[in-house]
Amino acid sequence: MVELHAPELNAVFHALGDATRRHMLGELANGERSVGQLAEPFDMSLAAASKHIKVLEKAGLVRREVQGRTHMCRLEPGPLASADEWLGFYRRFWTGRLDALEKVLREENAQHSKSSSEPKSTVNSKSLSTGEKR
Repeated sequence: MVELHAPELNAVFHALGDATRRHMLGELANGERSVGQLAEPFDMSLAAASKHIKVLEKAGLVRREVQGRTHMCRLEPGPLASADEWLGFYRRFWTGRLDALEKVLREENAQHSKSSSEPKSTVNSKSLSTGEKR
């Protein structure tokens, strides 16, 4: 299992905690983008976009290369795999818990169905007058 308190993992989750950065990563999953291309959908300055990209770089999620005056960014998926591995532990935990809950609910439902399909005692006119049940 991935170390629970690894600083790298903290940086990844911090970076993923912002919708703008998640969107940028989504764009980078489709290929290299310039800082300007990453900033464009948000109507933000290149400086603001660069700050978001620095957070992604610090987390190891993005690599930036300078090509002349253009800064090109590329997705580095390794840290996402580590985060997925960490989340996988909890995914397995919750899947097991939910499977156990489903089993209990199915058993209760089966018992309820069985008890409601059993014939109920009927009352006839004689039992009404004598107070007896049949």
